[in-house]
Amino acid sequence: MNILLCGADGFLGRAIARRLEEAGHRVLRGVHHPRQPDDIAIDCQRDVQPEVWLPRVQGVDAVINAVGILRERQAGDFARIHHLAPAALFRACAEAGVQRVVQISALGVTDATPYLSSKQAADAALLACFPCGATVLRPSLVFGQEGASTQFFMALASLPLLSIPLGVGKVQPVHVEDVTEAVQKALESPSTTASRVVDFPGARALTYAEWLETYRKLMGLPPAPHLPIPAFVMAATARLAGLFRRSLLCRDTWTMLALGNCGDTKAATALLGRPLREPSAFTPPEAATSLRLNALALWRRPLLLGALATIWFLTALVSAGLFPIQESLALLLPFGLTGTTAKITLAAAVGLDALMGALTLVKPHRRLWLMQLVLIVGYSLLIVWRLPEFLLHPFAPILKNLAVLALLVQLYAEETQA
Repeated sequence: MNILLCGADGFLGRAIARRLEEAGHRVLRGVHHPRQPDDIAIDCQRDVQPEVWLPRVQGVDAVINAVGILRERQAGDFARIHHLAPAALFRACAEAGVQRVVQISALGVTDATPYLSSKQAADAALLACFPCGATVLRPSLVFGQEGASTQFFMALASLPLLSIPLGVGKVQPVHVEDVTEAVQKALESPSTTASRVVDFPGARALTYAEWLETYRKLMGLPPAPHLPIPAFVMAATARLAGLFRRSLLCRDTWTMLALGNCGDTKAATALLGRPLREPSAFTPPEAATSLRLNALALWRRPLLLGALATIWFLTALVSAGLFPIQESLALLLPFGLTGTTAKITLAAAVGLDALMGALTLVKPHRRLWLMQLVLIVGYSLLIVWRLPEFLLHPFAPILKNLAVLALLVQLYAEETQA
């Protein structure tokens, strides 16, 4: 079977393509940037007319639309990418005589958010074009190690303290292999079968806390304490996080999370011909170590960068006046610095510390870590030379630099930017 798969470069699209190719089908990959021989250039922000799609569906036996975005880059992206372009594709399929079409939609399609309403509009467009041979598949949150949302929630689950938003609905995560098998079965069913909408939730409804604890078990981690977060705090956090374009958390995703993501499994199990995979069996026990390391890596670097930048900024603030200026200047006397020279030196140190803090956040790279290593070693040696009492101080201010040096060595070793 020749199959046009739109969105083949996404997480779910890649998984569907692998399964169909292993089953012996030829997959024509509809992608934004073609790279392989069977890649077809598509642009769902602009391809909103059926005539654009007609040449692409000629000679095709089936079409799958797995194109989807979680956040808009510009106003109207949901309408164009989720509704108008797919509707044009479906009309072209009907005109070209394509026998089977599968639309990957979303569970709980409502008007609650632009994301969900745009999916609903595309579903309706497909069913209007195809009284037979079409399947609208509505999966819940899809679990797959390559998926961005899976990685995000695995990272949250790996934290030593689990933040649990109050007032969040239950979820039924479904394994990516269950979804890809369902797509294959939908395509291989007779084309005369009446079009259908298949809700595709996972096997079990979980509270948010149960969801994260299940992921912790998959990673081989013990249970963690819970920190309840009021809904209004989460809503405010989502608005703030939404200012960052790459953040998965925003006002709309928080709304969908609060609504929950559950449904009846009867249609899904009937399509598969077997029970859905239990969340506790999403991954084999031997995968726990790699899952854990990948999850920890997602938040380890932001934690290290935040801690390091805080050290530099607070050091600058302390030297700038939180600690008495005259006492700071007195510490420079053993180095032979007095008067205007001492004041200039102190001001330069404040500026340098603040600069190091800013660069840590906005321009992290290997040379910066090397520079900071040299700077801290230099500071430490100078203090040991002229102010040895700080080396033997009960609070061990100099010895604690060893922890900062270790942090910098790790950042330097893991850094990919020169």
